Amino acid sequence: GHGRWSRESCNPAMRNFKVVLAYDGTGLVGWQRQAAGTSVQGLLEDVLRDLDGRSVVVHGAGRTDAGAHALGQVASFALERAITADTLVRAINARLPDAIRVLDAADVDAGFHARFSARAKTYRYRIWNGEVANPFERAYAWHVIGALNVDAMRAATRTLEGCHDFAAFQASGGTAATTEREIYRSQIESGQSNSLDRLISYEVTGNGFLRHMVRTIV
Repeated sequence: GHGRWSRESCNPAMRNFKVVLAYDGTGLVGWQRQAAGTSVQGLLEDVLRDLDGRSVVVHGAGRTDAGAHALGQVASFALERAITADTLVRAINARLPDAIRVLDAADVDAGFHARFSARAKTYRYRIWNGEVANPFERAYAWHVIGALNVDAMRAATRTLEGCHDFAAFQASGGTAATTEREIYRSQIESGQSNSLDRLISYEVTGNGFLRHMVRTIV
């Protein structure tokens, strides 16, 4: 995998940065830059091109789908411009739309790569389970009508922990070299203690995920 890294990070004149972003993915095509639509990667690369005066490639720790949100997406890139991490945070946020924010930035070793250096990734999938949807959750939860057996769901999530072949949970068109993944933690949290709180949250942490794997599991 290392042969796919940008050669820029090997240039001693360059500085490698790691940033942590949060974003509301409503109306976005997801993390990855695409031919049509607005992406998080595309917006960030546009900002960095203006800051550095050249094209900058941003690597993300993972890809989020259209409409998905992030609380702590890690990305990395190399810059020629002499700039401190704190100033970089302010400069990027001043140019990004309000729905996307860099929470933190740090100088990192030239060998750091957001994707290939990642040790674990965590996804949270939220379900609003009730006859009437909560309008404040309409962009942040899947509305499911009809009672769900949360105890059975909770038991099922535990069977996913460990190292397994998740080929059955991969969306068509996936290009992963192997479909084996290790899940470190898989759990359900439910707030269904009263009629006003019908939120079910599934959280899963692993060493990596196949295309649409978490969505298919849910």
